[in-house]
Amino acid sequence: MTPAAAVDAARRSEVVLTVRRPDGSPCSDTDVVVRQDRHELAFGNIGFDFVAPPDDGSGDVFGGAGREAAELLEDLWLDLFNTATLPFYWAGFEPVEGRPDTRRLQAAAAWFRDRGVAVKGHPLVWHTLAPDWLRAHSDDEVEESVRARIRREVTSFAGLVDTWDAINEVVIMPVFANEERPNAITRLCRRLGRIPTVRLAFEEARGANPAATLVLNDFDLSTAYECLVEGVLEAGVRVDAIGLQSHMHQGYWGEERTQEILERFARYGLPLHWTETTLVSGELMPPEIEDLNDHQVDEWPSTPEGEERQADDVVRHYRTLLAHPSVAAVTYWGITDRGAWLGAPAGLVRSDGSRKPAYDALRGLIKGDWWLAPTRMRTDREGRVRVRGWAGDYSVSAGGGSAAWRLRPDVAGTEVTLA
Repeated sequence: MTPAAAVDAARRSEVVLTVRRPDGSPCSDTDVVVRQDRHELAFGNIGFDFVAPPDDGSGDVFGGAGREAAELLEDLWLDLFNTATLPFYWAGFEPVEGRPDTRRLQAAAAWFRDRGVAVKGHPLVWHTLAPDWLRAHSDDEVEESVRARIRREVTSFAGLVDTWDAINEVVIMPVFANEERPNAITRLCRRLGRIPTVRLAFEEARGANPAATLVLNDFDLSTAYECLVEGVLEAGVRVDAIGLQSHMHQGYWGEERTQEILERFARYGLPLHWTETTLVSGELMPPEIEDLNDHQVDEWPSTPEGEERQADDVVRHYRTLLAHPSVAAVTYWGITDRGAWLGAPAGLVRSDGSRKPAYDALRGLIKGDWWLAPTRMRTDREGRVRVRGWAGDYSVSAGGGSAAWRLRPDVAGTEVTLA
């Protein structure tokens, strides 16, 4: 089976759609137009570029970019993605104790919501970017501050942000040491233990918003993460999805390694969220580097050869992921090279706003191969048509009337009434 056929087999299903007129009679022998409006699967990207600069008073959600460039980036983002990840790194969100950046992030989340985009918060608990002021607190005060922070964010953003990385990169948390930037979260984890710290994050978030989707997220995809997942689940902590990071600055992992990871983590029976994916379009980071943060270069340009490789890698990676039924979300980490993590040319759009081949290649999948464009069909005597497509939101129209409906793989037939 080809990679494209494997994705089709895993994702595309057929439903019998019965179309009725407003009076309830079937639209017999009628031309109807069926179109897809949204994927159920979360095709995501970070929305950092659309968060207004702090305290600028402009209300500009485009980070100070020129209006024309901002509109171009907006159009490219919204044309391809349906889920945005927004930054809730505690050190930046609340640099001064008691002064959280709530309103600015709420404005960005509302901007996406108003355009039909689901929003995810990243992360609620993470040792690396814990605020400096937290270190001065006692152990008991640190724990209460962490609990209060989780409750505050999840409550105040409910309805705007309903998916969260509840806790990030726990595998290294108890032993994480940074003499230049010690943090209180590591101290808390050492005192409570790894699994109790995970429980704290999930239970506080669940209590604040029982309807939220809560993700356990990590970059360490070794057996150590499997042990953590198993321990957390055996302890009775309710995890909604397993988050898997895939920053591939040293080159595409390849189908074999990616499939092996998929199989190892799918065995827990939870949806898999590929939360952070990057593929560079320039020179690859040397393979001997263990911590990607150690790679320091003055400039890291995108190159024509690298862009062609990136486009090919993006297609291979997304096809490999989407051929596995456990994958429910894939988030690419950056729409543009401007401000990209580590300064890498990992965006799908160049710093000047022009599209890279990788953008067009990914669009060819999400809005091409994996999308049902407006299609004219003819109903039978009972007003039925057979629609084959990916799970998601659809609409059907005929004779000036229309109706929205949802294609679900577990439902063989559905009825709609035109209005």
